[in-house]
Amino acid sequence: MSARRPEAVDPRGRYVPEAGGVLVPGTSGNVGARYAHSLTPRRASLMQEPVLVLNATYEPINVTAVRRAMVLLLKGVAQAEEVHNAEVHSSAHAHKVPSVIRLLAYRHIPQQSRALSRKNILLRDRNTCQFCGKIFPSSELTLDHVMPRSRGGRSSWENLVACCYRCNNDKGDRTPEEAGLKLARKPRPFTLHTSRQLMRLIGHRDERWRKYLFY
Repeated sequence: MSARRPEAVDPRGRYVPEAGGVLVPGTSGNVGARYAHSLTPRRASLMQEPVLVLNATYEPINVTAVRRAMVLLLKGVAQAEEVHNAEVHSSAHAHKVPSVIRLLAYRHIPQQSRALSRKNILLRDRNTCQFCGKIFPSSELTLDHVMPRSRGGRSSWENLVACCYRCNNDKGDRTPEEAGLKLARKPRPFTLHTSRQLMRLIGHRDERWRKYLFY
């Protein structure tokens, strides 16, 4: 597999900015984009900080970025349950940065795997190269087919892993065993259980999340 930066692995797995999974009516399109672009953070990375998303029943269902969370708040489909001291500013108002938001209308979340996409593979593998074990920014990771496509390997949850460009080049068009590499863990589908494990992992960095992560 070459080291070019991959796109989504199938038509259903298109990349979206938020750490997605929850679709909220009325939150897409130009209006939401205008809200997002009107917000000016104190630092550029602030808008990408993780925010815990709760269903209307207070059940944790997703992790998204501050930018997406602010759009949901401004459009009135969610409310902030926990906030940081930091603020973001629009042209007329200052807004507290949310740490936990809750949807105001209950959303049914199907008990099934997430869409197969680059973003979700990296999230499942926690931005960790599955061969050398190092953590990288998303921009410095690619996807590797454990069984090469040239030998019948499929683009599936069980055959795709996060991989740094160096390990991707070292592996080339070979299996890990042939290249002298070892997988950190067997790749599996990204289920709701996996998602909640990640929520708890991130929650250790933000004490505001902990009381909501009892599921």
